[in-house]
Amino acid sequence: MTGLTTHVLDTALGRPAEGLVIDLFKIEGETRQHLKTVTTNSDGRVDGGPMLVGDSFVAGIYELLFRAGDYLRATGVKLPEPAFLDLVPIRFGIADTTAHYHVPLLLSPYGYSTYRGS
Repeated sequence: MTGLTTHVLDTALGRPAEGLVIDLFKIEGETRQHLKTVTTNSDGRVDGGPMLVGDSFVAGIYELLFRAGDYLRATGVKLPEPAFLDLVPIRFGIADTTAHYHVPLLLSPYGYSTYRGS
């Protein structure tokens, strides 16, 4: 499989992060071009297959912007104002358009991590 996918896990609650809104941007120089906005399903994944696939899956710099603060507030977590984590941007490069790029997010109210998954 080729394309770009993501998966969000709420490590504080020990379950997939359902209902988390993610914006996808293509970065060209100082310009951020909005490509799409998606919301995670009950498994913490995006419905409809890869976020980028086929002709839209081209080499370049991209950013996933996870709206973590809105998600965390919706789960009932009491957050300070301003929240420690609100918007979580992950900027990454796609070099090989014959490969699968999986960019998961492990999220809690006070920390996150990511990696290139499979």
